[in-house]
Amino acid sequence: MGQVIAVCISEIKGVQKKNVHTATFIEDYGIDKDAHAGKWHRQVSLLSFDKIEEFKARGAVITDGAFGENLVVSGIDFRSFPLGTRFRCREVVLELTQIGKECHQGCEIFKIMGDCIMPREGVFTKVIHGGTISEGDEMEVL
Repeated sequence: MGQVIAVCISEIKGVQKKNVHTATFIEDYGIDKDAHAGKWHRQVSLLSFDKIEEFKARGAVITDGAFGENLVVSGIDFRSFPLGTRFRCREVVLELTQIGKECHQGCEIFKIMGDCIMPREGVFTKVIHGGTISEGDEMEVL
């Protein structure tokens, strides 16, 4: 069982996301008002809070959404699950579709730190069932 620490969106691609604290998830689309929503396999990105904290311990000064993640969740190591794994948070059901990604050139975090955890620790999901997710909500692995 995990807990949602942050819910982040960006209305423009290529910029860091900001914590909006609560958001509407739309079935087979993604998060309402998020630039990365659409009919594809990377509708919602997730990152483990514990991995972010490990990165911060190396001296990184970052805020929620800095890696481009939509959901920051404590207590779940997303990378440890196989593709097809489903997660439930309230009525929202997300299905794991991709683990990691190629980092785009010019990532601000990489420029400063010489490293970025999103390419190896971030995961992507599709919205199987929509609803609302807010900070503090519990997330479970189905």
